[in-house]
Amino acid sequence: MAQMIKKGKELIRICPTNTLKIEFSVDEGETWNQRYMGNPASPGEFTDLSDGGKELLGEGPKGSFYSKNKGKSWHKR
Repeated sequence: MAQMIKKGKELIRICPTNTLKIEFSVDEGETWNQRYMGNPASPGEFTDLSDGGKELLGEGPKGSFYSKNKGKSWHKR
């Protein structure tokens, strides 16, 4: 798994300064925009991301999570 992945025309990453955030870039990483701001309760901090085909997969201390909307919302696996 990784801290950043390419999904279609976007780069999607775990924010390097706040692992509760998922960010995306449409210009190859020149600028980053917030897509998701979590809270410590659920899913909490992200440690890894992967492309699961139709899902984005996230891992962290609270377990495995998936997103079907490029990281806008997350659900416990």
